[in-house]
Amino acid sequence: MTKNSDGTTPLNRYKVAIDGARLRQPEFKTMSGLPVNDLYSPEDPPESIGLPGEYPFTRGPYPTMYRGRLWTMRMFAGFGSPEDTNTRFKYLLENGQTGLSTAFDMPTLMGYDPDHELSLGEVGREGVSVACLEDMRRLFKDIPLDQVTTSMTINGPAIIALAMYFALAEERGIPLDKLGGTIQTDILKEFIAQKEWISPPRPSMRIVSDMVYFCAKHAKRWHPISISGYHIREAGATAAQELAFTIADGIGYVQGGIDAGLDVDEFAPRLSFFWDVHNDFFEEIAKFRAARRMWAKLMRHRFGAKDPRSWRLRTHAQTAGVSLTAQQPVNNVVRVAIQALAAVLGGTQSLHTNSMDETYALPTEASVKVALRTQQIIAEETGVANVVDPLAGSYFVEALTDEMEARATAIIDKIDEMGGIVRAVELGYPQREIADSAFIDQQQVDAKERVIVGINKHVEPEDGANIPTLKIDDSVEIDQRARITALKRDRDADRAATTLAAVRAACDSGDNLMPPIIAAVKADVTLGEICDVFRDAFGVYRDPVFV
Repeated sequence: MTKNSDGTTPLNRYKVAIDGARLRQPEFKTMSGLPVNDLYSPEDPPESIGLPGEYPFTRGPYPTMYRGRLWTMRMFAGFGSPEDTNTRFKYLLENGQTGLSTAFDMPTLMGYDPDHELSLGEVGREGVSVACLEDMRRLFKDIPLDQVTTSMTINGPAIIALAMYFALAEERGIPLDKLGGTIQTDILKEFIAQKEWISPPRPSMRIVSDMVYFCAKHAKRWHPISISGYHIREAGATAAQELAFTIADGIGYVQGGIDAGLDVDEFAPRLSFFWDVHNDFFEEIAKFRAARRMWAKLMRHRFGAKDPRSWRLRTHAQTAGVSLTAQQPVNNVVRVAIQALAAVLGGTQSLHTNSMDETYALPTEASVKVALRTQQIIAEETGVANVVDPLAGSYFVEALTDEMEARATAIIDKIDEMGGIVRAVELGYPQREIADSAFIDQQQVDAKERVIVGINKHVEPEDGANIPTLKIDDSVEIDQRARITALKRDRDADRAATTLAAVRAACDSGDNLMPPIIAAVKADVTLGEICDVFRDAFGVYRDPVFV
């Protein structure tokens, strides 16, 4: 920095000028508690950030980024019957969505059929009910599977949903290597945060490895895991914890693929990530940048990956559901727009924007259209997609990126000392850390140390109950129960029993589970029946934090 004749610099003068100045608050921090200086300058040199599309990918995974291709606008959709969701899929595609994203109901996510007693009152309520191959046919009716990319958010029973999707493609004469899409499969974050599991961590990791292996050999365009920080953040983690635990999960999955007999470069390019985007604008941007750099270093140096595609972290993002408020719900449109802009400036490859009414129910068509239009306005009207990594070199953003990486790396080092992420989960370490962070955050909100407009400041009489919301008719559950009962009654019972026995044999022998499960769903074996085999063969799980 240029010095004056008296040896001082402009930065020196600035520090003198603000010494003793009155400030709005005694100290400034990010939402996650990282300290924020009053000013960042060339005296805070960042780590070498390189170029977009080049190692370590801090500035983005591709050289041209959105100048070459916009991010995929992938709105989460799923409710009621498969026909209901199929209609919503088509509505979104007609309005400019560029990829499908499927939400399943709670019975499906927990591995139960609609006719199970635990499914009562939940069928189709917060996602679509899919229990058999016929449901999958109805869900994707008239949708060309080889021309769209599909995402499915499901974890414990993910291998069964994927088997149904692959079986449907084969019915239509579509080779598996022509299918593009992602299934979440991230069972580790279920143990850490979302709590939708079936069996304990180690057999669950075996199931994931079977999926990774099968896709590496037969469905090379498919992403068998979306390593998800989203639900970790929604459970109360800080941004740094979200980054650390998610990358640690990724390390666990890579090691699982290697242990299954794959070369790292054979499957790592098809791993993808999924981040939450919260309200602290610059912290979220820094998180994306730090994540890419951390993953590149880990893959290159820890796992010895040679293919640059294995070093490249590509990601989906979703605006923060936990940030939405039932009070003054129209304010959520603003929150979502700011969060979406942060995701774009952070370099996401795919984005879902939440709808303003999602604190009450699944979104209406009108609210989901506004959420989609938010992305389209960012893409078409703001100009932010015209420049590759426009915030590169910002003293603040680069310093925050470095700090985020350092904080997350320290957590990963601690997990490594425990014996890895699976062992850390068994010990309850991530679960307890997130619970502590959530408690601290709520204390800050209650004390008005963290402001939420409409909750603890600028409060008005509640008016949210007057907005229209989506209603799921009781007939959905009645119909789905009747359909699955009829399926079990009318199918070829011997064929179903034989294929289900083959699934159990593979559980016991250690053979890859994908082929027998594909055969089973083709024989009209249901998702709940296969999950019951998992429960019997592998046991059920109880969280060590609360046992």
